[in-house]
Amino acid sequence: MATVELRFSAQPEHVRTARLVAAAVARRAGVDEAVLDEVRLAVGEACSRAVGLHRSHGITAPVTVVLIEDEKSFAIEVGDEVPGPGADGSVPGSVSGHHDATPGVGPDESEPDADGEDEMGLAVISGLVDDVEVRSGADGGVIRMSWPKTPAAVL
Repeated sequence: MATVELRFSAQPEHVRTARLVAAAVARRAGVDEAVLDEVRLAVGEACSRAVGLHRSHGITAPVTVVLIEDEKSFAIEVGDEVPGPGADGSVPGSVSGHHDATPGVGPDESEPDADGEDEMGLAVISGLVDDVEVRSGADGGVIRMSWPKTPAAVL
């Protein structure tokens, strides 16, 4: 299993770099060319969300992007360091599934604009990626997205 880890300061201008690196590693890993735009867009949304969370909570720690290649799939984990279960509006602990990782708006949400942007970003990601898992805990949150690799052609 090959792994590439990228860390960047929570600045919007670094999101483009994360998108380019993710697309290059996905291509090398064998992800279908037709899916690379989805990879770029999903990583851009996840990284923009993490940057926004860091900035709105005054966190100076870097955003983490981990690119994981295994035998049959390619996965990307975008992590933030915003503490607190349910910080993404989901059920505390985790929400996972296929196109159903979009959290609902809870009754005790205090910042509707920030939460609305967060909800929209998660909705876009879940629309782009079939296999999405959103986790949140005391150490921060992680969005894990994965795509199948294209089988090698038999000659």
